[in-house]
Amino acid sequence: MKKSVESLESNLGSIRAGSANASVLDKITVDYYGAPTPMQGLASISKADARTLVISPYDKSTLKAIEKAILASDLGITPTNDGNVVRLAFPQPTEERRKELCKSVKKYGEEAKVAVRNVRRDALEKFKQLKKNGELTEDDQKDAEKKVQKLTDKYCDEVDKVVATKEKEIMSI
Repeated sequence: MKKSVESLESNLGSIRAGSANASVLDKITVDYYGAPTPMQGLASISKADARTLVISPYDKSTLKAIEKAILASDLGITPTNDGNVVRLAFPQPTEERRKELCKSVKKYGEEAKVAVRNVRRDALEKFKQLKKNGELTEDDQKDAEKKVQKLTDKYCDEVDKVVATKEKEIMSI
């Protein structure tokens, strides 16, 4: 259940909310001598200001490949290459775009809740199997089911908090 929440936080980190965030580049791979290489392995990524990321490649010959990978991604930002570094300027999203982002945040949140509930279902099936094998009494089974339900509720609430925080971040100007 905890991994589901961590996965949600990771997915939400890649959604850009108008401010520069290096985690939007986590899923981008660059074709480096024929091998797909993560962006972090080829360059240092830093924030120049609230809306600009600067990508400084360790090897200047990779500038074009980095620029090409960013253009090919679904990031929606056109990189600028000055011969030494690649800059990404994040524009302020429109109201409509922010609402779309909130919908995708809610979708990720719902997927995380489904994952948490799947863990609960698996645990409940395991308890039934243990009772059937005689390794668990009926009272112990009921107690275990209540504890698993409490955990499920706790992690679903945590998912809701993470989603609400991200929505607030997206909707703030």
